[in-house]
Amino acid sequence: MVQLNQNFINSITQELPPQLSMDDFIAICAKPLRPSLRVNTLKIDRDSFLARMQAKGWQFEQIPWCPDGFWYIAPDNVQPGNTLEHLQGLFYIQEASSMLPPMALLYDTLMDTVLDMASAPGSKTTQIAAMMQNRGTLVANEYSASRIKALHSNLLRMGVSNTAMALYDARIFGDAMHETFDAILLDAPCSGEGTVRKDPLALKNWEAAEVAAIAATQRDLIESAFLALKPGGVMVYSTCTLNKTENHGVCQHLQQTFGDAVAFESLEHLFQDAHKTVTPEGFLHIWPQVYDSEGFFVARIRKTASVAARGTPPAPIPNFPFQPASHKQHQLLMDTLESTLGITIDKARLWARNEELWWFPQDFASLIGKIRFQRIGVKIATVEKHGIKLQHEAVIAMGVNREHAIDVNDEEAAHYMMGRDIPLMAPTKAQGERVITWQQQVLGLAKHLGNRLKNQLPRNLVRDNISGME
Repeated sequence: MVQLNQNFINSITQELPPQLSMDDFIAICAKPLRPSLRVNTLKIDRDSFLARMQAKGWQFEQIPWCPDGFWYIAPDNVQPGNTLEHLQGLFYIQEASSMLPPMALLYDTLMDTVLDMASAPGSKTTQIAAMMQNRGTLVANEYSASRIKALHSNLLRMGVSNTAMALYDARIFGDAMHETFDAILLDAPCSGEGTVRKDPLALKNWEAAEVAAIAATQRDLIESAFLALKPGGVMVYSTCTLNKTENHGVCQHLQQTFGDAVAFESLEHLFQDAHKTVTPEGFLHIWPQVYDSEGFFVARIRKTASVAARGTPPAPIPNFPFQPASHKQHQLLMDTLESTLGITIDKARLWARNEELWWFPQDFASLIGKIRFQRIGVKIATVEKHGIKLQHEAVIAMGVNREHAIDVNDEEAAHYMMGRDIPLMAPTKAQGERVITWQQQVLGLAKHLGNRLKNQLPRNLVRDNISGME
C-alpha cells in the first residue's frame, strides 16, 4: 500500500497546477504502473518486433512521445524479462516517462559526440545509442562502481558499439572535458517523488531538508554539464521527481549563473499532448495522473555562446594502453570476419592492446587522455597461436551475413541459451566456429563438430529456463 508523507502532501499541494486535483494525484499514486518497453532498433525494426510478439499473444499500445515505445500486456504464462527476445536485446523493459529525456535531446538531429552523465543501468544510454544508430561517440558515465556492471551488461545485450564507459563523479566533466560534447543528458540523482507508483515507500520518509541537499548537488552537476557542452550544443536536464526546487529551480540557477549563454528551448511540440504538461519556460513537468505514467521533469537547454572554464583541467591521463591496429592485425581479422560473419569493418575503428583487438567508437581518438575510461567500444577478438578468436560481444554487436550463419528453431534456441550443445540431425564434415541465429537474430557462437554444435555462450549469460518457449 502506498504511503505518502503528510509533509510531502502539504508541500506538493502548493506546487500542483490549478487544473489538476490532489485527490487525483493521491489516487494515481496508489495505482500500479502500466508495464512498458522500448523496441531496440539496433537489432530489429518496430513493425517486425510487433508482428513477432503479437503472434505470441502480446498486446501493445503506442507511447505518444516515443515511436519505439509501447505499453504492453504479455500472456499470463510469460515473464517478459526472461523471454528469448529480451535476452537477445530486441527490447528493453523501460518506464514510459524515462523515454522522454533521450527523445527531447535527439529528436531533431544526430549528434557526433554525446555524454550521458548518469548512465546506469542503461535504459536511456541504450536508447541514445539506438537514436545515434551506433554512430559517433557516446560517453556513458556512472558514479557508482556497484552499478557499472549492470550498465556494461545492458550495453552488450542491446548490441551497443559506440560507447565508452567512465566511472566518475560527474562534477569533473566541466573541467576535464570543457566544451567537448555536442549533446549531454543529465538525468540527475533526485528525491524520486515521481517513482511512488513502483515503490510504495518512496515518499514515506520525505524531508524538505533532504530535497534541499539533493538540489545543491544537482546545481553542481548542471553547471558541470553546461561547461562540458560545446557552444551551440544542446543538453537535457531531467529528474523523476516533482518538486520545483529540484527541477525549475536548478534550471533557473543555471541561467542565473551563465546568463544569456543559457537558452531554454520549449518542448511543447515534442509530442501531440505535450501542451498538457509544458510550463511557461517550455519545460515538461509531468504529473502522473496526466498520462498515467511516472512523474517526471524534462528541460532542454541550448548553449548559445562559449563560457570560460572555471577550474584547472586535470593532468592528461598517461599511458593509454591501446594503439591503432596494424595493417597485419586488420588483415588477420578481416580474413576471420569474412569467413565467419561475412562482413568487413573499417580499419579506422580498429584498435589493439597486446593480443586483443577492439572496435572503438567513431572518432574516439580526440578524447584520449582527457579522462580514464573503464571500457571502450567492443572487444572483437584475441590473436591466439592458432589464429583469431572472435568474442561473443562482437558477434552480437556486428551481426552476420545470413548465408554464413546456422539458423536454429525455437527449441534449439532455448537449449543454446541454457548452455547446452545442439545435436545435428544430419552429421557432416566439421566446419569450425560458426554463428548461430534464431529468427534472423544472432544468438552467439558455436563450434561445428560435424555431429553437434558445441555451445560457446559465455557462462554468465546462460539461463536455466526461457519464458514463453514451451
